[in-house]
Amino acid sequence: MLKTNRLIDDFKRQTKITIWKHIEAMAVNYAVYSYHLNGFDPYLRDKDIYVYSNSDNMVVVCLDSCGRHDNRTYEESDGMDSIIYIAGTEPRESMVWKLKETLQIMRNRLQKWQYNIEVYGVLLTEAHITNADDLEDMWEANHIKVFEGFCDLKHRRAGVNADDTLPGKIYFGAAIDVELDAECDAHEQSAEDADKSKPIVDENDDFERMLTDFINSQFEEVHSTQEEDDESASLQLPEESDDETEDVVIPDGNIEQNGAVSVKVEILRSIANPREELDKLIGCDDIKRRMDELVALTSYNKMKRALFPECRQHDVSLHSIFFGRPGTGKTTVCKIFGSLLRQAGALSKGHVVVCDRGSFIGTLWGDEERSLRQVLEKAKGGVLMIDEAYLLNGKNENDPGKLVIQLLMNILADETQRDIAVVLCGYKDQMQKLLEMNPGLQSRFPNKFEFQDFTIDELLEITKSRVKEFEYQFTDQAWNKYRGMLAQAYQVRDPQTWGNARFVANQLERIYIQHATRCVKQQPKDKSELLVLTPEDIIPIEVPRPRARIGF
Repeated sequence: MLKTNRLIDDFKRQTKITIWKHIEAMAVNYAVYSYHLNGFDPYLRDKDIYVYSNSDNMVVVCLDSCGRHDNRTYEESDGMDSIIYIAGTEPRESMVWKLKETLQIMRNRLQKWQYNIEVYGVLLTEAHITNADDLEDMWEANHIKVFEGFCDLKHRRAGVNADDTLPGKIYFGAAIDVELDAECDAHEQSAEDADKSKPIVDENDDFERMLTDFINSQFEEVHSTQEEDDESASLQLPEESDDETEDVVIPDGNIEQNGAVSVKVEILRSIANPREELDKLIGCDDIKRRMDELVALTSYNKMKRALFPECRQHDVSLHSIFFGRPGTGKTTVCKIFGSLLRQAGALSKGHVVVCDRGSFIGTLWGDEERSLRQVLEKAKGGVLMIDEAYLLNGKNENDPGKLVIQLLMNILADETQRDIAVVLCGYKDQMQKLLEMNPGLQSRFPNKFEFQDFTIDELLEITKSRVKEFEYQFTDQAWNKYRGMLAQAYQVRDPQTWGNARFVANQLERIYIQHATRCVKQQPKDKSELLVLTPEDIIPIEVPRPRARIGF
């Protein structure tokens, strides 16, 4: 078969104006496998990397969000050196050189598998390189193209087509396989030599560098997936295996209430890139801001402890209240919350243990304390989420749930219980009553997050996100029909029972079943026809009826 360089050539033809549109278009190119990496060791470990691969070519795109600093305008090395020395400026590392070395590592790994494909690099940087025109030929000779002078790359994200059936997935897997590096000592030695050649800086300069690195590294956005959950409708669903932090040992969910009765709680693993998952959430703007503030203070404490151990740190309570109705994203945000705190160094694991009243209330005297202590032990290092926590505050004075609340407050008062965050969830009105009747909860749960119901526009955005997970596309007629039916259901909804994103998820499941039934009968001719949702697939939505009022 004749080998073609079309994938690489298409990237070469782009300009600064068109390159980002081209990157976004690659997400819907079903002949090209694409993936988003949160860095690539050892040279680009703190950069966003997009990898595109077909059967003949691989293109590696690096986003250099170097920040808005005074020294963003500079000259680049004319010899592809690792360290650049220019009179009147501080020595610095060359991003072009780092990308070149990364490409060579990938080529070596591909050669180990005897894969003969071309590898090309594209660098998008916020820096202004004054001598870029003079170096284009040299960059091209090293199979690199540079686009300089971008703005705000840190917050730019493009979609990907991580379809495992594409041939490019094989080459991508080989290129990132670190186990192949055992025989690549030349590049590891090159990295060591580059480190040795860096100039020695004094303690003040070293502190400024550490501080700058810390600030630039916060809230790093990375590629991720979601837990399959009714409240996660606003997230996309890439591959599951790359989302979870496999190095963390998570306990099982079995709780022994007594010798005869046991229950099981749900354990949600932490995710490797929570900030991107938080950004993917539709709506929740205030919650995102509040999360950022809490995590920023936690990260600041971590930095302060590392740089100045003798300084007093700020007291930060991680325990929180989540107000909101079903389907507003509480479970999804709780999972992200735990992972953010793990990333910030406040929690050692970041997993989430999901409980409710039934997880604690047993059949024998003392079951509640036994269950609570087991649950807290399983949640150590992560988040204990108690859903519908107000149900623990029963009307009966001797309700065993009240004992659970009191035991929880006593345990949380223990200063040794630091490696855990407890989140109480539920309807706002009932949770407010719980706090009013138990003043001790107010002081131990200072962080309060309110999850608002989704608007009709947000529910439509959630629909698009859900449908995109399975590569479906509405026809215009089908979308108009669905939008009208959803608007009708939203207009007559009962605010107390409305399912928000959960309602959308349930309706889409019915549409998928109808679509599958139609396709089995009609036998679509190709993939595009197989993945098109037509008006025939949009069956009538079950409109929730308002609850009947009792009395006059």
